[in-house]
Amino acid sequence: MMHENPIKRRPSRRIYVGNVPIGDGAPIAVQSMTNTETTDVAATVKQIQAIANAGADIVRVSVPTMDAAEAFKFIKQQSPVPLVADIHFDYRIALKVAEYGVDCLRINPGNIGNEQRIRAVVDAARDRNIPIRIGVNGGSLEKDLQEKYGEPTPAALVESAMRHVDILDRLNFQDFKVSVKASDVFLAVDSYRLLAKQIEQPLHLGITEAGGLRSGSVKSSIGLGMLLAEGIGDTLRISLAADPVEEVKVGFDILKSLRIRSRGINFIACPSCSRQEFDVIATVNALEQRLEDITTPMDVSIIGCVVNGPGEALISHIGLAGAKNKSGFYLNGERQKERLDNNDLVDQLERHIRDQVKRFEAEQIPVKQA
Repeated sequence: MMHENPIKRRPSRRIYVGNVPIGDGAPIAVQSMTNTETTDVAATVKQIQAIANAGADIVRVSVPTMDAAEAFKFIKQQSPVPLVADIHFDYRIALKVAEYGVDCLRINPGNIGNEQRIRAVVDAARDRNIPIRIGVNGGSLEKDLQEKYGEPTPAALVESAMRHVDILDRLNFQDFKVSVKASDVFLAVDSYRLLAKQIEQPLHLGITEAGGLRSGSVKSSIGLGMLLAEGIGDTLRISLAADPVEEVKVGFDILKSLRIRSRGINFIACPSCSRQEFDVIATVNALEQRLEDITTPMDVSIIGCVVNGPGEALISHIGLAGAKNKSGFYLNGERQKERLDNNDLVDQLERHIRDQVKRFEAEQIPVKQA
């Protein structure tokens, strides 16, 4: 059962990406990015739908060409969630996707040409209430900053970010968010800490190019976990060399572990040992696959013996404490007369979990979020 969240969020300005509030205490938004060819409208829409079904609040789409911008028009019409257009250098693409209803522009103002071009993009964003995301990456710093600092440093990333922020300030445009990503955990964390003290806008978190599913999840969990625990961050993306759906799952797992935001089932399971009275690993893996469709937050503890099983069950919505032949079963912290047959645990637990979800939804039990 969810405990109070002790984290105090960094105050920030509120912006909106479509209908999703960002900053100023709004729930931290989880994002991902398509990896299909944007000109393949059907494939891109299909992937956006899968990402949205996994719980993503916002999806980013790369728009590198005018052909991709034309495809974006039809993608946007079919998207179930707000879309961010990722654009580099060509201001005309930004103007085109703004015309087609993009919800946010990921474009660095200083990289799109002269003052006239920058002003045209900013004016288009202002007229249509479209926010901008400034995105700085440790792997693509400006040449003069590379020469000045010798290597990517927190000061270098923040100086790069502030160059773009200063442009928007000069044009009196304040509806933006900023990211200062790096593949090195400490470089990214220190950069965000430094930037958080200099601007009032929301911050988009990420450890860029984190790696594959396992290693990238670990790096992202450490880096983003450090920042989120300090109250820094308003949106996040887990950058993995994996299916974008996995990015969303890991993002929610991080938020869930910090009691910041919960979606779906939080499985509390022992690593198993010789005391286990049933196959804990197989049971949990099977339930995770079967119950991926559930979005209602719920704590389910599955412990293989009576050493820790009852204690975990007392603080879970549904709990199982392993015993010989039949295991102890708990609902909302109360031991039930019913015991579950160890030879049929997955089916029995799935039934009880789905029944509990129906009860939660019928009673409209509120979910606490930071």
